[in-house]
Amino acid sequence: MSEQMSTTTRERLVTAVAELMRVHGYSAITVKQITTAADAPMGSLYHHFPQGKLQIAAEALRSTGAVYIQLLPLLMDPHEDLRVAVPAAFDDAARTLAESGWMNMCPVGTVAGEIADSEPVLREVAAEVVQDWIDRGTRYFVSRGVEESAARELILAMLAALEGAFILGRTLRSAEPLRAAGRAMAARVGALLAADESPAVDR
Repeated sequence: MSEQMSTTTRERLVTAVAELMRVHGYSAITVKQITTAADAPMGSLYHHFPQGKLQIAAEALRSTGAVYIQLLPLLMDPHEDLRVAVPAAFDDAARTLAESGWMNMCPVGTVAGEIADSEPVLREVAAEVVQDWIDRGTRYFVSRGVEESAARELILAMLAALEGAFILGRTLRSAEPLRAAGRAMAARVGALLAADESPAVDR
């Protein structure tokens, strides 16, 4: 029983940090805020994370990143045509952003932009998470019939478009940046698929 409670406390701490970083970034949150949000005693944080805030933040970035990349097949698999699937995923993100009251959707992006030069450990963790997104996203698009080098370029462009559109959407309090990004990415996918589908031309 105590082991189960201990595991639950650890998970609550990680979840609390991920949510706090999503809203406030890394530097603004305190250990007290973390334990209060997790409904956990101060000693439990240092029991599970002896290095304190930095260590738990790194764990939160990794766990959140692993969850977020699972949204790619979840949102896109229902659509057979990638030209439909890509803008549908951006439209879903636009809806979620508006329904959340324009809150930041991704703690990884928030923290990466904030600590790129000030916290090298967290920058490396964020880079690790983003690289995992790129690798998994590339494999996903390859499985959907996109050539590997084009698939890597596509996931890089999608991630850049999403993160940038989130910033614009939050600033403008508008879902239109995400929808516009989705349309632009759909056009890119259409061009890629058209190139793959066109017959070879003898030179």
